[in-house]
Amino acid sequence: MNSMNHAEYFIMKTGYLIDMDGVIYRENQLIPGAADFVQALQDTGTPFLFLTNNSAPTPEDLVVRLEHLGIRGLSSRFFYTSALNTADFLSETDPECTVFVIGEGGLLTALHERRIANDAIRPRYVVVGEGEATLGKLGKAHECIERGARLLVTNPDNWCPVSSTKTRPGAGAIAAFLEASTGARAYYLGKPNGYMFHRARRKFSELSFSEPDQVVMIGDTMETDIRGAIESGILSYLVLSGSTQLEGIADYVYQPTRVLQSVADLVEEIRTGKASDRLDSPALLLKDAPMRTVGQRHQTDILKLQKPRPRPAMTK
Repeated sequence: MNSMNHAEYFIMKTGYLIDMDGVIYRENQLIPGAADFVQALQDTGTPFLFLTNNSAPTPEDLVVRLEHLGIRGLSSRFFYTSALNTADFLSETDPECTVFVIGEGGLLTALHERRIANDAIRPRYVVVGEGEATLGKLGKAHECIERGARLLVTNPDNWCPVSSTKTRPGAGAIAAFLEASTGARAYYLGKPNGYMFHRARRKFSELSFSEPDQVVMIGDTMETDIRGAIESGILSYLVLSGSTQLEGIADYVYQPTRVLQSVADLVEEIRTGKASDRLDSPALLLKDAPMRTVGQRHQTDILKLQKPRPRPAMTK
């Protein structure tokens, strides 16, 4: 992994952007050490913000979920979702717009709070997030796009984890349907889009934290968390408690700053202000890891999305 001067690292004040699924919890279970990690951040006054591509829950929903899992004392202001990011983007770039939405409560609430009106006749945007995409909704979205609406997607995730053995379609997969049926080109917000990281960093000041000297993204996904951090010029810590396996890291041109077994590896560092003796998790032996895997299913198709997606010819 990339080298780092430990002394300089801990003199500087660090803020943490933290992914949730695969980093803090998996299914309905806390990842071991996650509660201690969050408590250490709170006890030391370390700036942090949970950053998730899931547009379905509201920040209040996430507060309740963590309370049920045993992490208490947080408020909704510590959570920034791709739904909030989408609402911020629209209110900043086109505040008078209207939208037709395929998505759930978190996305609908975020748009409503920004006074972005729903329009099922001639919206300026079709906005796609996580949620049930019925054929009726997809058909209506298709019609809106054909009338001139632009296609905006909360995040590029093709699938989302449900359990260790089960996934569900994500916003990226729903958007791909509409891209194929209309020939439209979607714009994808959320991680790894730099706008998500830009707005998240701005929220540190909104949380009454002073601006950190440096920011770290902690995540479990190379295509979203780590790529977005690198392209935004911040440090990236990959944890192996979620979707990425150690042997898969070598598939990528870009590499994380550190590789950790889980956020539990950071608890002592945060509490003491002293870096561990090893840059990566002491549990890892990177030199023994296989160098490459073949045929792994990645969560997003960022590279494929750059290719033209022409509308198929209609057949009779």
